[in-house]
Amino acid sequence: MSADRLDVIIFGASGFTGKYTVFEAVTVLSGLKWGIAGRNREKLELVLKEMGDKAKKDLSQVPIFIADVNDKASLLEMARRAKVVVNTAGPYRFHGENVVSACIESGTHHVDVSGEPQYMETMQLKYDLRAKEKGVYVVSACGFDSIPADMGVIFAEKNFDGTVNSVETFLESGIKEGASGGASAGLNYGTWESAVYGLAHSDELRGIRQQLYPVRLPKFIPVLRPRPLVFRSTEVNKVCLPFPGSDRSVVMRSQRFLYEHDKKRPVQMQAYVGFPSWIAAGVVILFASIFGLMSKFQIGRTLLLKYPGLFSGGLASRSGPSESSMENTYFRMTFKAVGWPKGDRLAESSDQHTEPPTKSLMVRVSGMNPGYGATCVALLSTAITILRESDKMPNNGGVLPPAAAFSKTSLISELEKHEHGMKFEILANK
Repeated sequence: MSADRLDVIIFGASGFTGKYTVFEAVTVLSGLKWGIAGRNREKLELVLKEMGDKAKKDLSQVPIFIADVNDKASLLEMARRAKVVVNTAGPYRFHGENVVSACIESGTHHVDVSGEPQYMETMQLKYDLRAKEKGVYVVSACGFDSIPADMGVIFAEKNFDGTVNSVETFLESGIKEGASGGASAGLNYGTWESAVYGLAHSDELRGIRQQLYPVRLPKFIPVLRPRPLVFRSTEVNKVCLPFPGSDRSVVMRSQRFLYEHDKKRPVQMQAYVGFPSWIAAGVVILFASIFGLMSKFQIGRTLLLKYPGLFSGGLASRSGPSESSMENTYFRMTFKAVGWPKGDRLAESSDQHTEPPTKSLMVRVSGMNPGYGATCVALLSTAITILRESDKMPNNGGVLPPAAAFSKTSLISELEKHEHGMKFEILANK
C-alpha cells in the first residue's frame, strides 16, 4: 500500500453520523493523517468548521475529497487516497455496495456502522473471496450495532476460564440521573430509514444465508432456548423483550467463523432489551407491531418515512437528537455467560458435554451517547486496529463481522481509552 495515502478517509462526513465521526476523529485519530469525503464541498467545509469549533481545533487544513455513491470513478479515486475508508453513508442497502467494491479494487480497507443484516451478509457472499485476494478487510457493524454485543461475547469468553455454551445479553438505556433528556428524538432519519427497509425486506435473509452457509453447524447441547416474548429479568431487574437489532445475527456470524477458522466451540446467543415497567414494554410492543405491519406495504413504508416522529413515538426525527440528549444518554449491556469450568474442557470443538453447565459469568459493556458518541469512537477504533494490528487479524483479508476480525487484537483496550468509548467489566464469576 502506497506510503503517500492518508491513514483514514471518513466518507459521508456531512451526514449526521459522519459529522460526529469527524468530531471524535480529532482525538481518536490523533497523530494519524486523515481526511473527509462526500458529495458537496460546501457542506464538508461547514462540517470541518462546526466540528472544529466544537473540538476547539482548527480543521481547515483537513483534506477534502469529492465522491458520490453513484459515481464509481469518484469512489475509486477516493479509495486510492486512503489506507482505510470509514464509511458513514447509509442506508447501506442502497449506498454501501459501490463503496465496498471501490475499496476492494483499490486495496483499501473498509469499515462501517451498518446494522443491516441483508447488506452485511450480501457483501460477505459477493465479496469475501475478492477481498481475501486483494488483502483487504471489510468489516461492518462497527458501531453500537454491534461492537458491544460481538466484542462483549469475546470479553466474556476470554474471562470465563472454561468453555462457554451460551450467552444472553440484556440491553438497558436511558438518561443519566440528574440530567434532562428534553423532548429530543433519539435517532436520526437515516437510522430510521435503514430500520424501515431492513424489516420490509427481512424475508431476503433466508435465501442469502442458504447460499452463504450451505452446511449447517452441528447442534450443540444444551440448546439455548429463547425466553418468553415478555418477561421480567432477574439479571437486570427489568421487563424485557427480544432485542430486534442485528446483534444476534452478527454474533452468530462471528461465532461460526471462529468455529470454522479456529475450531472453537461456537457460543449460542439470545439478545433482549429491558424496560422499566410492564406498561413501558406494552407501549413498545404496540408501536413495534404497527411498525412491522406497515413496513410490509409500500403505502405503509411511505407513511413511516414521511412521519417518523409519529410512528416512532418521538424516538426518530428528520433533525435527529439534540446534543444534550445524546450526551446524557447512557447504555448498559449485561451478559450472562453459562458453560463449564476449565477442567471439563473437551478434546474437540464439536464434542458434546454429557453434564449440564455448572459455571456462570456476568460481564457488562457500558458507555455514554451510544448512537453518535460510542458509535463513532468504535468505528474509528476499528480503523486504527486494522492499521496497527492487521498481523493479528485472520486470512490476510475478507468480509467479516467485528469479533471475527478483531478477537485477537487489542480493540477492547482501544475502546476503553477514549472519553466516548466503552467500558468492559466483570460483574460476577461463579
